[in-house]
Amino acid sequence: MKKEIELVIPPDFINDYNYQKQLTAKTLKLNVEEITAVQTLRRSVDARSRYPVYRTMSMVYIKEEPADISSQINFQPVKGNKKVLIVGMGPAGMFAALRLIELGIKPIIFERGKDVQSRRKDLRAIQQFGKINPDSNYCFGEGGAGTYSDGKLYTRSTKRGDVKRILNIFVQHGSQKEILIDAHPHIGSNILPHVVSSIRKTILNCGGEIHFESRVTDFICEGNRINGVVVNQEKEFLGDSVIIATGHSARDIYYLFDKHKIKIEAKPFAMGVRIEHPQKLIDEIQYHTKERNPNLPASGYNLACQVDDRGVYSFCMCPGGIIIPASTEPDELVLNGMSVSRRDSPFANSGLVVSVNEKDWKQFAPFGVFAGLQFQKELERVAFEAGEKTQRAPAQRITDFVKRNISQTLPDTSYIPGTISAPLHEILPEKIAGSIRKSLLIFDKKMKGYFTEEAQILAAETRTSSPIRIPRDKETLMHVEVEGLFPCGEGAGYAGGIVSAAIDGERCADAILKHLLLR
Repeated sequence: MKKEIELVIPPDFINDYNYQKQLTAKTLKLNVEEITAVQTLRRSVDARSRYPVYRTMSMVYIKEEPADISSQINFQPVKGNKKVLIVGMGPAGMFAALRLIELGIKPIIFERGKDVQSRRKDLRAIQQFGKINPDSNYCFGEGGAGTYSDGKLYTRSTKRGDVKRILNIFVQHGSQKEILIDAHPHIGSNILPHVVSSIRKTILNCGGEIHFESRVTDFICEGNRINGVVVNQEKEFLGDSVIIATGHSARDIYYLFDKHKIKIEAKPFAMGVRIEHPQKLIDEIQYHTKERNPNLPASGYNLACQVDDRGVYSFCMCPGGIIIPASTEPDELVLNGMSVSRRDSPFANSGLVVSVNEKDWKQFAPFGVFAGLQFQKELERVAFEAGEKTQRAPAQRITDFVKRNISQTLPDTSYIPGTISAPLHEILPEKIAGSIRKSLLIFDKKMKGYFTEEAQILAAETRTSSPIRIPRDKETLMHVEVEGLFPCGEGAGYAGGIVSAAIDGERCADAILKHLLLR
């Protein structure tokens, strides 16, 4: 017999199995000896009261052996002659490839960047020397942006696909099992590269192909159908369908669509800054104590408000994390956040972004569908100029930002290239600056102590999502005009993180099978 129950566990006992077994017996009014196992299905931290606790949903086995909550897929070598070209090896591309293998279809992946090991050298060049390789950086390379920028797996896209299935595939390829039970699962940038390497081996062992340092420079089209791609301006590859899973920063792919007069659309997105606090301060606010219990994770937050009919919200919050340079071109400055699995940095950072739309980029109207993208590029250029044309980030204490004062000194930062004091209240577009200014005071009411001179903002956080959408049919997931072309993931406008992108990759693979069967 088995029974599912909720347990409330003090942090001191979260790793004490005997305590949990005794608590279970007391709750169910059983003898401890009758309980075969207590298996945690879900856990989260509840810090609403003065003393934080863990809340768990647990399966109790009574005189019965427990089942493993994880499951594995038996990926087999592809035997069919159908093949699908996948442009991009981020989460959408990787999980599309894995799903295609399950369906007996050969995936051929083209990744403009390098494999995870070779990519490290280029990341070091950005951090230490401000040198940017446009094809190998924090955004481009095996595993996509998520590989070296945190690996948060929380998603609200539970109705789009099987989230647990995605998490199980990560565990099967080397991720920690805790992601199956944590309310806000997180792998960490120290573990994700190994997971990505393992996924690569599965794809190759099952007959798939992966081509690194292979930028798709053209499409091979005939009428309203796509037949293949051109790589590095010379080599042609043909396939039965093409998945575009290039991520939100591969701007050249949008220009390629425009060149072929394939429909793309401008869409709203969000831009702003990275805000950084001492992690100890965030812990004190969230856990109501001067010292965080060592069994509690570094605390995070999720903040949102409306300012003058405009959304302002925290984005990609990284407890115990660092800020990284996510620029993809030498003349821009883009910031992101990451953290390793331990989340043991003394800093907490988050995007603090403002929603923007076509009203905000009127001055770029001559760029047509690329007006929003040009607005995005302009803020990245301005941040680069304010950082003295380096990867040093222009920064300002938030108290000075609200008062419109230049910061005479700046707090310590996790951002390795360093910061330089700059008047962000003048540098940021007024609609963005004004919204952030008001939101900081609103958020301080929600988290007393959030507004402090110990916190600073750094510019610019611009890549929250793509400013372009590649339209597709809701039923077939195929491009609305081009047969055999399947826009996928964040870069196409249909995902917002690792898990949602992975789910979308699987959905596109399933849609391709239906398409091929109907041909």
